[in-house]
Order: sequence, then structure tokens, then C-alpha cells
Amino acid sequence: MSEIRPPSARVRIKRLPDRARYQRAVIEEILDEALICHVGFVVDGQPHVLPTIHAREGDRLYVHGSTASRMLRTLKGGIPACVTASIVDGLVLARSAFHHSVNYRSVVVLGTASEVEEDAEKLRALRAISEHVAPGRWYEVRGPSPSELRQTTVLGMRLNEASAKVRSGPPKDEEKDLALPIWAGELPMRLVALEARDDPLLRSGVARPGWLATYDRGAQEVPH
Repeated sequence: MSEIRPPSARVRIKRLPDRARYQRAVIEEILDEALICHVGFVVDGQPHVLPTIHAREGDRLYVHGSTASRMLRTLKGGIPACVTASIVDGLVLARSAFHHSVNYRSVVVLGTASEVEEDAEKLRALRAISEHVAPGRWYEVRGPSPSELRQTTVLGMRLNEASAKVRSGPPKDEEKDLALPIWAGELPMRLVALEARDDPLLRSGVARPGWLATYDRGAQEVPH
């Protein structure tokens, strides 16, 4: 995969630049696999970082919430924002405490968010968020009513300024430590769903959807 320059100096990776990934495909794969993101912004000189569910559609990143949400009311005013998403792929266990690490994939997106006001795009964004969490679920459930749609704020943010950072592979011990009789290596990790639990109020005879048994965040091949 050919290297691509970062779209701006603001998202250039300076610490360990060999881990930088600026290819749009890599950035999109990480955003699509990560279950949640964190949105950062500053209000009255105070920094805020909040977790939320996101979804990507094309070059647009969506988040949503209640119209009463302070975060969304603030962000739709066009203030600078930062969105991050990360995936832990494994523990890196070295021979020395200093060189222990984590294999990961992460993305940083900078920009400003705008409110999605057109109902058609709003529904499309909400569907994308639902499908991001549980593919196929949107088509099984009752869709938002006009009242519920009015109570929901959806914000969109372009992926014009974004970069990814990836660490993969074994530990990088000092050469002098390689002879130590200490196990070293990687412990791969991934997000795994456990067995579903029925709602206590579920009506008798309602079957579980088939996808529950095979739910998988889709652990992508780690890009190098």
C-alpha cells in the first residue's frame, strides 16, 4: 500500500511516525470496526471528552443523541472538535517492563460538526449508526416516529483531517535482554460477544434473531 501524505500538519504523527497511516481505507476500516468513539471539545476553557456511538457513511462521520444533550448542542455551534476511536489487538509482553506495550489501531479526526436537519439524511444516519452496532437490526425493529426524530439530534463531520496510528508485531526488547530466561511475545485480543439474554418482558414465542449467535465486530487483518 503506497504511503499518502497527511491532509494537514495538525494530524501528522510526530511520535513514532513509522506507525502512521494516512490511507483513507485504513482510517475507514478502523472507524467501522471500533464500537464507540470519544468526542473532545472545549467549552469556557474547560476540556470535555465524552464516549458515544458513531457510524461512518462515505466521508462523513455521524454521532447522535438527545436534543437535550449539552455535548451535541455545543458541537453543532461549529466549535473545533476532535474524535478518536481505537481498537486493542493484543498485549505485547517484553522481557523488560520498559518495553511492554499494546498492539492497537487508532484514528484521530479533527474538524467541526454540523447538524443534520433534512429528515431523509437524518434517518439514513440513524440507520447507519444502528447497523454499525448490530448489522441487520434496523430492519427488524420499529423505526423512529416523527416525535422521536424531533427529539434526536444527529451531527455529521467530514473526514477531511484524519490520521491513523497502528502498532503490530512482537516486543522490541534491547539486544542485551534477548538472552534473559523470560517469556516474551504477544497475547492477541479481540472484542467477543457473550450469549444473549432475553428481556424479562419478552413475549412468549418470540425467537431470537439468527445473527445473535454469530455476532462479530469483524476483526480486520491488521494493516502493516
